[in-house]
Amino acid sequence: MGRSTGNGSGSNPSPEGQSSPPSDTPDQPPTAHTKPDLSSGNHPAGPGASGEALAVLTSFGRRLLVLVPVYLAGAMGLSVGFVILGLALYLGWRRVRNEKERSLRVARQLLDDEEQLTAKTLYMSHRELPAWVSFPDVEKAEWLNKIVAQIWPFLGQYMEKLLAETVAPAVRGSNPHLQTFTFTRVELGEKPLRILGVKVHPGQNKEQILLDLNISYVGDIQIDVEVKKYFCKAGVKGMQLHGVLRVILEPLIGDIPIVGAVSMFFIRRPTLDINWTGMTNLLDIPGLSSLSDTMIMDSIAAFLVLPNRLLVPLVPDLHDVAQLRSPLPRGIIRIHLLAARGLSSKDKYVKGLIEGKSDPYALVRVGTQTFCSHVIDEELNPQWGETYEVIVHEVPGQEIEVEVFDKDPDKDDFLGRMKLDVGKVLQAGVLDDWFPLQGGQGQVHLRLEWLSLLPDAEKLEQVLQWNRGVSSRPEPPSAAILVVYLDRAQDLPLKKGNKEPNPMVQLSIQDVTQESKAVYSNNCPVWEEAFRFFLQDPQSQELDVQVKDDSRSLTLGALTLSLARLLTASDLTLDQWFQLSSSGPNSRLYLKLVMRVLYLDSSEVRFPDVPGTAGAGDLDNESAQTGSSVDAPPRPCHTTPDSRFGTENVLRIHVLEAQDLIAKDRFLGGLVKGKSDPYVKLKLAGRSFRSRVIREDLNPRWNEIFEVIVTSVPGQELDVEVFDKDLDKDDFLGRCKVSLSTVLNSGFLDEWLTLEDVPSGCLHLRLERLTPRPSAAELEEVLQVNSLIQIQKSAELAAALLSVYVERAEDLPLRKGTRPPSPYATITVGDASHKTKTVSQTSAPIWDESSSFLVRKPNTESLELQVRGEGTSALGSLSLPLSELLGADQLCVDRWFTLSNGQGQVLLRAQLGILVSQHSGVEAYSHSQSYSSSVSEELEAWGGLPHITSLAPELRQRLTHGDSPLEAPAGPLGQMKLTVWYYSEERKLVGIVHSCRALRQSGRDTPDPYVSLLLLPDKNKGTKRKTSQKKRTLNPEFNERFEWELPLDEALRRKLDVSVKSNSSFMSRERELLGKVQLDLAEIDLFQGAAQWYDLMDDKAKGSS
Repeated sequence: MGRSTGNGSGSNPSPEGQSSPPSDTPDQPPTAHTKPDLSSGNHPAGPGASGEALAVLTSFGRRLLVLVPVYLAGAMGLSVGFVILGLALYLGWRRVRNEKERSLRVARQLLDDEEQLTAKTLYMSHRELPAWVSFPDVEKAEWLNKIVAQIWPFLGQYMEKLLAETVAPAVRGSNPHLQTFTFTRVELGEKPLRILGVKVHPGQNKEQILLDLNISYVGDIQIDVEVKKYFCKAGVKGMQLHGVLRVILEPLIGDIPIVGAVSMFFIRRPTLDINWTGMTNLLDIPGLSSLSDTMIMDSIAAFLVLPNRLLVPLVPDLHDVAQLRSPLPRGIIRIHLLAARGLSSKDKYVKGLIEGKSDPYALVRVGTQTFCSHVIDEELNPQWGETYEVIVHEVPGQEIEVEVFDKDPDKDDFLGRMKLDVGKVLQAGVLDDWFPLQGGQGQVHLRLEWLSLLPDAEKLEQVLQWNRGVSSRPEPPSAAILVVYLDRAQDLPLKKGNKEPNPMVQLSIQDVTQESKAVYSNNCPVWEEAFRFFLQDPQSQELDVQVKDDSRSLTLGALTLSLARLLTASDLTLDQWFQLSSSGPNSRLYLKLVMRVLYLDSSEVRFPDVPGTAGAGDLDNESAQTGSSVDAPPRPCHTTPDSRFGTENVLRIHVLEAQDLIAKDRFLGGLVKGKSDPYVKLKLAGRSFRSRVIREDLNPRWNEIFEVIVTSVPGQELDVEVFDKDLDKDDFLGRCKVSLSTVLNSGFLDEWLTLEDVPSGCLHLRLERLTPRPSAAELEEVLQVNSLIQIQKSAELAAALLSVYVERAEDLPLRKGTRPPSPYATITVGDASHKTKTVSQTSAPIWDESSSFLVRKPNTESLELQVRGEGTSALGSLSLPLSELLGADQLCVDRWFTLSNGQGQVLLRAQLGILVSQHSGVEAYSHSQSYSSSVSEELEAWGGLPHITSLAPELRQRLTHGDSPLEAPAGPLGQMKLTVWYYSEERKLVGIVHSCRALRQSGRDTPDPYVSLLLLPDKNKGTKRKTSQKKRTLNPEFNERFEWELPLDEALRRKLDVSVKSNSSFMSRERELLGKVQLDLAEIDLFQGAAQWYDLMDDKAKGSS
């Protein structure tokens, strides 16, 4: 579409035989049309002639360079196929490059001629449209385009400053190889961004303004970067970007600037086309071109495409910024992809003479969420029967898009697509229809269900029962959604050499893992990110949080949170600091967790009645209160549980190792075969467990222990699956099953199990049934044995099983003094809890429910019971220390308990059973002479514990030489309890600092002691170890373990210097020496290591036992 350059009617005609010079256009100077007169004999000389000669030589040199690969291939004896391959890549690169340049030229010309074309078509002025021209849906905003064009050069200056002063230093700091990274050129060009249309949504929310901007950018942008160290240059020259940008102005406030914040995001992925320069020219090679554009679009999507959004606060101290940056979804759509019919046949045989059918599959897409169905071969009326669940963030705006393709070996054929606005599903609730396919023939059958998000835990049991009757594949239906707002962390541990870590967070629920961004060189990082998880059963699932360095090899802290805690929290929300385990003493993580139940509110759905809901409660209440007081039964003194109460066992599952796992990792598009990053997933009795991930190992050793409460119900199985951990979807490495009846009958099982559904692999498991015993005398032994066989990376082992039966309550307070409440009870032991059913409108509810809990330290833990009314505050609470059960007959209490508020009582039975292991490697210690040999024999039989050869002596020493009252009195400076032994299997010297007692107090203030260990004669930091500091105590308990890797002969030449120190004052860095012990390791039998008390001496003396 060129511009007209002909003469108008008012122009003077040129004399015949003379050609008038062309008129100069505004875009070009007059000199652009001046040409040298070559018809005369005077040819140009000087620089012009030399320039032509240089151009000829340059052209000849380029053609000569084409022959260099051919020459090199012949000189190196390579096949001619390499030359042909290189030539094909070059031709493909040129084709892609030319297509991009042509696309940019056409787009720029279209924008340049848009005004003239519009004016010519409408026979109007080329400057503006008249006021009576309007668009009913989208309004033009030429005034806004003029503003953008005016500020475009200044925006370029800001962009250049931003890239040079902010982005470039961040890139240089992210990798040592990019220390010389710099931007050499930043120009946004002369073509500004254009806004083709604006649509305003008059929504229901009066506190926000919703705008959709249809933007188009066809620019001559040029950005060049350089890494001087490697002589590497790259850049972008020209780019196209088209899409719909949603702008939300919220909240509206009654103060200047009226708008509190601006949120921006693309509802759907924008289209992108980039013209590369420099080294990035390689990205225009066929195959890499689409891949590079896809990767860049993924980066944009991670920043500006739903559910991600850019938030710009306009006022300080804006309330709930996290909620604005990542608001809760509007709802969930459950998409049932049922079938299709009347599809076109795309398969052809014998060069098209024979028409076949198609191999259809469907792509379902909502925003960035994409699902792919399985392929059905040779079928024009396929039946898929698959279900997907998608998160809806914006209504209106988001669309459900279904594309149907025919699967082919080379390129899949397009069969048609359909689109539907999610607002129609919201209005209908349930939409079940056949939808015609556009761009093809046929129809697709969808059933679309809108699931509302309810903060009501009472609806969860209904949803779970409904889901059990729903057949869904490839995944079971979800009952709830969890949104995790990851805010910040504090005081994360430093890396080696006191270097700041680069922390990132991995959040996992079962086999779904999501990762945060990495924050570089900061041990108090701020992420401000949101993550969303679908939950099948929130009552049994857990959230696993791992804070790691960006290399993923160093764990900075961990957190495991039972999602059942949210069900008892207000508004199903937890917003607080969480202490990290396996981390620093003050390391913690701030999270906000919001759970919502997925409820299908439709007349087509009838949820089944759940026992214990309002209807059942009314019947119980009515039957209890009918008749006269003479007919009422007497108040019971004890509970009446059924015969199965307290008959549970505990299954201890020891996941040891695996062998010959298959390799799933592939690199360079599958050309290079790697290994696998395996982990084990266990499912039993409604609980699921997952081991840690072992990186790049086909023969991994986990050595982790899990415990689960089991009943004697026949037919139960332990499901074991092994997966390879990946960033997207984990790969399957095999499965096996173990019948629970085998373990319950024999009490112990130690086997290598062959993994099924894979070519190779086997898994070593050790299972033991622990039967609770009502014997408090065995508790101390169990606690000692558990502390010794405790595996470092597993959860603390349980010492007892607590069974609780809550029968009823009486005399609960009335609501507002007149109306009876609808009470339920919540029982909490440690981090586990159980919620009873809700009984409607009664002050004397009958719950008749039992629950069981694993107890790790019965002498310090307690049972917490809280009675609450639905929609009201707490009606009363009870705290029962488990130490009270240890002193009771048969470790059981069964009576009425008065609630803390003084009004109301509850009748319950609490029964404790000690878990004594018969296969722990440590038999019950006694005073018999055969004890030592039995320990050694059991340890050899166990074999999977980490300290096989060296633990038995320590077990003997600690079990027989504990804190006996017959110990010798402490010296003048006090005593220290140490264990030192050599672990020959791993060639490590191991020391355990147990405790100190009777330390000396030199001044008025009680010391803050800690222990420092040093391997002499070395005094460097490599051999120095230090315990945590205990505040204001003369009898500190440490129980901390330290290791040194060194051979035995070298260990025997060392001395272990152990000092007890304290800070001398708050303002001083000096340390006060409270006493020390120096042990000559050559004089200690390191293979018979013992926990022993040592007298502390001054700096000049040597400690003695």
